[in-house]
Amino acid sequence: MAAPKKLTFLERSSYRRRRIRDVMRVMPIAGLLLMFLPLLWPKGEGSGYFTSAALIYLFVLWVALIVIAGVLARYLGIEPDSLPQQDKR
Repeated sequence: MAAPKKLTFLERSSYRRRRIRDVMRVMPIAGLLLMFLPLLWPKGEGSGYFTSAALIYLFVLWVALIVIAGVLARYLGIEPDSLPQQDKR
């Protein structure tokens, strides 16, 4: 007879913290790929992009990455003990 499968229960707050850490690890790579995106835009005479549009895109992306990292870092700074406890019924 096969042994019953052991279920691993992860507390919800620790699970979310791990996923947020994973997102923060991937953010630099995703940001770098998004920074190179303007290099793929077409550069033809009639359908070319403006350099100003690429610079605005890069600036907005840079600010967005900073804001996202700040929000995630602030969320990770909250201790699990200070979070409101859920009522277990």
